[in-house]
Amino acid sequence: MKVFCILSDERAFRSKSPVMHTTVLARVGIPGVYVPFMVEADRVGDAVRGLRALNIAGANVTVPYKETVVPFLDTLSADAKEIGAVNTIVLRNGILEGHNTDCGGFVDALDAQCLDPRGASALVFGTGGAARGVVYGLSKMCRANVLVAGRDPRKTQELTRRVGGEPVPLDALRREAFSVDLVVNATSVSNRGESPEAADLVSHLRVEGCRLVVDLNYGRKYNFWKRLAKRVHADFMDGLPMLAYQARRSFLLWTGVDVEVGEFVDALGEGA
Repeated sequence: MKVFCILSDERAFRSKSPVMHTTVLARVGIPGVYVPFMVEADRVGDAVRGLRALNIAGANVTVPYKETVVPFLDTLSADAKEIGAVNTIVLRNGILEGHNTDCGGFVDALDAQCLDPRGASALVFGTGGAARGVVYGLSKMCRANVLVAGRDPRKTQELTRRVGGEPVPLDALRREAFSVDLVVNATSVSNRGESPEAADLVSHLRVEGCRLVVDLNYGRKYNFWKRLAKRVHADFMDGLPMLAYQARRSFLLWTGVDVEVGEFVDALGEGA
């Protein structure tokens, strides 16, 4: 019996990853379970070290700990090291390996949406671990032209120096129109109740030629990113396709079994 998990704060219990991965494990005949673990911010190191003590075969890491876990791992894949964020941990021969499947999973999801990101232009909101994976996937893997918007200019500058793209001030987004193929929300905010300021900004956002708006969150009501897509006549995609594609990559790292992404999509539907 193999045990897998997701590490987060209280949001671990709202994640669809446990039902998705447990369903896929059963379908491919691997005895195992996938469970959520809520971790306090000052106990992240203890939680990561505990993976080895408990012989946890693999873990996902989601907001807000994708960057926090990095110092507690034994080794990082090349992309995780460059990005500075980890969403997948593998325990192999007693060694805790950190990987980032967000970047490839995001590009996979765009390809499935029939939007080729290679050489495209994008506007990405956010400066956390999810944003790092998205910007890296677009700028380094796809050579896209990426603008990055964040509340903290220092964090935005640091992100673009590390993984690519160019920072854009929030006040410029209020004043100017931008020509982009793709808008991506990599923050945790999707409705007015979570951030009236962000809702107002997005309601006045001018993005000419936008073909797709992506919100990495899922299951949010009154989503102002979805309203943006409708206003600019663009397609809309929430975070579930990316979740399925990054999960496929994580599953392969943990088990060595390459499962068709449709199995993960179907499992998400069963957990709805």
